[in-house]
Amino acid sequence: MQGNESLAVLRHLSIALAALSVASTQGAPAADLTPLETRWLQAMAPVVQHARSVLALPLDLVVQPQDAPGEAPMALGFVDGRCKLVLSMRGNPEVQRQVDALDPTLRAAALELMAAHELGHCRRYLDGAWYSMPAGFVAARVPESLSADLRQAWLDMRSTRREEGYGDLVGLAWTREHHPELYVRLHAWLVKERSAALIPGSHHDTLVWLALTESPAVLEGGSVFEAADRVWRRGLRD
Repeated sequence: MQGNESLAVLRHLSIALAALSVASTQGAPAADLTPLETRWLQAMAPVVQHARSVLALPLDLVVQPQDAPGEAPMALGFVDGRCKLVLSMRGNPEVQRQVDALDPTLRAAALELMAAHELGHCRRYLDGAWYSMPAGFVAARVPESLSADLRQAWLDMRSTRREEGYGDLVGLAWTREHHPELYVRLHAWLVKERSAALIPGSHHDTLVWLALTESPAVLEGGSVFEAADRVWRRGLRD
């Protein structure tokens, strides 16, 4: 989910999360949430609390009350200078697929990794760096064989791939810091997710960065964003 236009069309219910309690900022009771939504919000709570209290990110939670088939269960939008972490879980079979694919012993930590991934997008938005290359890096030229209609789509896909790579690294940096005993297993799970139905070079082909992070030691030092940025730049050089 990207930009103002992606969230402007949502009929949404804003949810504030404090500790493990859930309360609506628009007057709707927590009982309006489904058990699955509540479980995901509770699992994400450590990441959300850290983002707000330690990283000082302007982060809101949004739970879509309408059916959202085909949407990513968790995604990020950016509206009026604030990051919107959006759950789209109702009438969405992708949610159950992701739950079923997870070992129960990894489930809570995997949801934290996914939420931390979205924090990476939030940081890039706030820095005004979304879709941009870091200083000193030059993006590859658009293949000349592409038609004019496909050139922008190719550029968007390549840029999205870079951002997804950065997000995955932030998620893994969070895991190294908060769940070091699960790092190897969660890294393997993420590689499996990114390898499923893989189209090389497509939006979610982040394997070049994941290959650099088999050892959690490469993500040591600094904040989760600083650790991710170091490895992200290595992947860009490759």
